[in-house]
Amino acid sequence: MTKLEQKALELREWIIRSLASAGSGHPGGSLSAIDILTTLYYQEMDISVENYDQKDRDHFILSKGHAAPALYTVLADKGFFPKEELLDLRKFGCHLQGHPDRIKTKGVDSSSGSLGQGLSIANGLALAQRLDGIQKKVYILIGDGELQEGQVWEAAMTAAHYKLSNVIAFVDNNGLQIDGTNDEVMGVKDIGQKFAAFNWNVLTADGHDFDSLTAAIKEAKAQEKGPTVIVCQTTKGKGVSFMEDQVGWHGKAPSSEEAEKALAELKEAL
Repeated sequence: MTKLEQKALELREWIIRSLASAGSGHPGGSLSAIDILTTLYYQEMDISVENYDQKDRDHFILSKGHAAPALYTVLADKGFFPKEELLDLRKFGCHLQGHPDRIKTKGVDSSSGSLGQGLSIANGLALAQRLDGIQKKVYILIGDGELQEGQVWEAAMTAAHYKLSNVIAFVDNNGLQIDGTNDEVMGVKDIGQKFAAFNWNVLTADGHDFDSLTAAIKEAKAQEKGPTVIVCQTTKGKGVSFMEDQVGWHGKAPSSEEAEKALAELKEAL
């Protein structure tokens, strides 16, 4: 087992613990996205507690803000706040709200939760970097169901028009959203072809394979003629057998018994 694989399993445990403690939240999309976040925060991005207050660093936007438990576990593990606070998720008075708030939680680069807005924010950060002469990247994670929002495509057109090669987007393509499959609700069909039509560089990756993700990110970083999207094939609820590919786990926290079962599976995998 590689260090990234081990870290992702450890982070999955904290996601389950925090959601079970909260009694509400979104396990499915948090678990489908955590391998992408692990690759970025533990291998690729220049973001740390030490440089967080500086402009000359990479930025990360969690556009699918309901996957906040995934981001919070990473930030706690990286030292932005104590891990014990993860157990106060969604509780009155805690800074770890149901969706990320950059004012309340250090390490969060953008408040999110209203789907469709993240890419516009990423474009603004990327343009600011260009004006400041900063040679860093803006990474953004978008949900596949989120692609049903029109603002995403306005922002996609903007990023291509301004040739924002410092924007690297990931699509968490798990095929499910709160009301069912993407195809049932509003089919997004071939995501790569859509972005290609907007003049984006398009790459694909297995969103749970660290070698695949690493190779795609390396290629994306080398692009100089415009923004890049990495369409990541993922599984909702990845890592917990009874949650995997089940739409019902989009926004339902595990009970204490279900959490124990999930944690036992994850410990066995470790």
